[in-house]
Amino acid sequence: MRLAEQIDRFRTTLKQWLRGLYHGMITHPAYEKVEKEAEDTEDAFMLACFPDAFGIPSPVSYYTAELLPYLESEFEGWERRLWDRDSYVERKGQQYHF
Repeated sequence: MRLAEQIDRFRTTLKQWLRGLYHGMITHPAYEKVEKEAEDTEDAFMLACFPDAFGIPSPVSYYTAELLPYLESEFEGWERRLWDRDSYVERKGQQYHF
């Protein structure tokens, strides 16, 4: 009975270790790429809707202002992210240079 418990404990430890290894080597980098791409798409959408936040005049801003109550929670983080970023082109270039 004691040997069976040790084997079972070893199997669960090995399973956890292999799951972590698989996540770290394969799935996590994929998740990071998907998250960056989604963030870039969200940034482009927000910039198209609210260019006035960065001093770019746009006649569309009058109509997109109706979206502001729905996007209020994301607006401040987006604005901070865009001010901190050196350039959009630099961010896209990072995808191809590790």
